[in-house]
Amino acid sequence: MNAIELALFASRLEAVCDEMGAVLRNAAFSPNIRDRLDFSCAVFDAQGGLCAQAAHIPVHLGSMAYAMADLVVGRDWADGDMLIVNDPFLGGTHLPDVTLVAPVFAAGDRPGRPSAFVVNRAHHADIGASSPGSMPISRTLSEEGVVIPPQLLVRAGMLDERVLAEIVDQTRSPRDARGDFFAQISANRAGRERLRGLVQSMDRRFPAALDALNDYGERVARVALSGLPDGLYQFEDWMDDDGQGNEALRIRVAMTVAGGDIDLDFTGSAAQSAGNINCPLAVAAAAVFYCFRCLMPTQTPACAGTLRPIRLRAPAGSLINARRPAAVAAGNVETSTRIVDVVLGALAQALPDRVPAASHGSMNNLAMGSTCPGATWDYYETIGGGMGAGRDGGGLDGVQTHMTNTLNTPIEVIESRYPVRVRRYGLRRGSGGAGQRRGGDGLVRELELLAPAQATLIGERRLRAPWGLAGGANGLPGRQVVNGRALPGKVAVTLEPGDRLSIETPGGGGWGAPH
Repeated sequence: MNAIELALFASRLEAVCDEMGAVLRNAAFSPNIRDRLDFSCAVFDAQGGLCAQAAHIPVHLGSMAYAMADLVVGRDWADGDMLIVNDPFLGGTHLPDVTLVAPVFAAGDRPGRPSAFVVNRAHHADIGASSPGSMPISRTLSEEGVVIPPQLLVRAGMLDERVLAEIVDQTRSPRDARGDFFAQISANRAGRERLRGLVQSMDRRFPAALDALNDYGERVARVALSGLPDGLYQFEDWMDDDGQGNEALRIRVAMTVAGGDIDLDFTGSAAQSAGNINCPLAVAAAAVFYCFRCLMPTQTPACAGTLRPIRLRAPAGSLINARRPAAVAAGNVETSTRIVDVVLGALAQALPDRVPAASHGSMNNLAMGSTCPGATWDYYETIGGGMGAGRDGGGLDGVQTHMTNTLNTPIEVIESRYPVRVRRYGLRRGSGGAGQRRGGDGLVRELELLAPAQATLIGERRLRAPWGLAGGANGLPGRQVVNGRALPGKVAVTLEPGDRLSIETPGGGGWGAPH
């Protein structure tokens, strides 16, 4: 393929992912998918290699790229099948993220051997956990909700009502859950038809085009990474706690750069924890891939070839590569974010003028729901904070950073869907670290309860502040209070009507010594 044909081919694959995302958003029932856009869509080749993805959620997409081959290879696929899975140790991330995989058969494909796959992953606000919002302060995977092993939800175009009922009947809002699953099915159907049309229009040149795309992606990646000086770069940072009384859990990386090849070794990181901050290795891989993708030019295709120069290792049974039945609900949202900080800290030694200070370093999770029989509701949100500053500019205020790319839930949606009144939502002025370039400010979100509720808060950077770089000051740590009473970073609380819950998110680190 010449350069123009290759660019058009890559754009057409990305357009398939974009259309899948539009269908999923428009058809979803829950605000978490429809308003916050907590979902991702991608295309994979016949062997489970990443071909394209939309600009959705980095922690979803990187983990799918790492684990998809194990899900699709060796199965006897039929046209119209859709596989469902959320098991974190079999290709998932954490239980609320449910993945649907659909094969794409084109004319001339052999039985059981599709040309490609379309995939979407969506975060369900309730997946049957022990607490509303399905983000409990858990100790084992079984406490976090329904574990869905890889199985067919749709067989040759026919929905398996038994499989769907077994899942949705364990949630607090079966109607919403069922609607969201149908939205995911619809997104895959749209993607399957668009991708089938592309494959057939290429008259069987599709595999060769994918090879060309991957080779191009690898060339672009190697050129970008060749700017890293050869050497060994080490960095470490800590998780505040695991919600079970264990504090200062270390994450450590040794990054070896040799001629454009990157090897990351997480030996020396803490052992897997009693709490829920453990990571499946696929989640750690997503964080690593994201960091290096940020060093590449914008035209770099999101394909498997782009990832070829990067390898990672982590001891089994560690915080970065946990074993079943470890709890993982917060590993996907909090530990992945700290892995980004650690990898960027190592990269800052190699590229001090290109890497920014630490951002707010937490997704500031709030999960909440009803404690009253018959008044079922589930609310889940990740709340933005301050972005770290860099040499070329200050950090942005009040934004989602790094491993998440969701929106906030609009106040109008919160107040119309849930018995909650938003009393305050604004910037936490002065929380960004000082410097030649100032870190971004965090956010303040204050909610008043209008009905009894149980809430779970899972946050980081409450004890250890986001670090500055090149002499810049740290950002302020986050905090959360109920009726003026300070709460720990990871806690479950019971709320009554009139109670006020306030979450103040961390600011980003500053860059450069202040003038």
